[in-house]
Amino acid sequence: MHRIGYVLADGFQVMALGSQAVFEFANLVVGEPWYGVQNYSANGGEVRSSLGLTVGTRQLTSRSSADTWLVGGVLDPVNVLPSKAVVDFVRRVASKARRVGGLCTGGFVLAAAGLLDGRRATTHWSYADAMQRRHPDIQVESDRIFITDGAVWTSAGMTAGLDLALGMVEKDLGAEVARSVAHRLVMNQRRAGGQSQHSEMLKLAPKSDRIQQALDYARQHLAEDLSVEQLAERVHLSPRQFSRVFTAETGQSPAKAIEALRLEAARNMIEQSRHSLETIAQETGFRDRRHLREAFIRGFGRAPQLMRRDARPSA
Repeated sequence: MHRIGYVLADGFQVMALGSQAVFEFANLVVGEPWYGVQNYSANGGEVRSSLGLTVGTRQLTSRSSADTWLVGGVLDPVNVLPSKAVVDFVRRVASKARRVGGLCTGGFVLAAAGLLDGRRATTHWSYADAMQRRHPDIQVESDRIFITDGAVWTSAGMTAGLDLALGMVEKDLGAEVARSVAHRLVMNQRRAGGQSQHSEMLKLAPKSDRIQQALDYARQHLAEDLSVEQLAERVHLSPRQFSRVFTAETGQSPAKAIEALRLEAARNMIEQSRHSLETIAQETGFRDRRHLREAFIRGFGRAPQLMRRDARPSA
């Protein structure tokens, strides 16, 4: 059995516990208790989350051991510093465990223990700059779902902990088991570690159902022309009225929003698939590979080949 120890502190964010479901369902998929999960804290006993939920924990001692240690994050890692006992424990067990991970702002504990020095790491996007300022020896990448650098794993905020846990399952039990776990958890998609923390659909955030319907249609038909006239017809508006309402609700023109959706879809395919750039360009609505490259450099400041290369170690 692969033992996983969760390190929690008062004020921990409850989403850290959500990632435990990944290991629970991995056991169901393989038909045996492959993973064993246990919660720990500095003093043991009940630990209260930021929401007020209490969880029973075992005390961290010199005899505490696990194959994987995962440190849960708190809502404000800048002002709520980790206890010396937890930092010392994490530093001590890092060389003995198979791997150590920081969920969301739990990466600040790993950083305080010196485990991230000279490594690539990520955390919740709103605290990435704070981590970089506090620990300049870390290569903080704020736009990543999770990062694996050797035996040290770090994830972005909230739901990214699920992706990190799923990445561990894939590492341990293979891609097919990981896909089955994701399916049972009704995860919309499996996100590779190199994927962006941000979603264009969330960023656009239209206020009306009509514009949301137009965006949903566009995302499902990116390979098509998707002219203003076509989208306007789908939601029963004139092209002029559609453009005016769309821009007012999203802050972007329809053409700019569609390109952003195409870039996001192409980026996901580049990071998660082995399709050629020509195929990806075709399926996401770009004229050809050259057009895709120009859009990537304009939108991300990087060529798609570089993005694929950088995503491979994390995925």
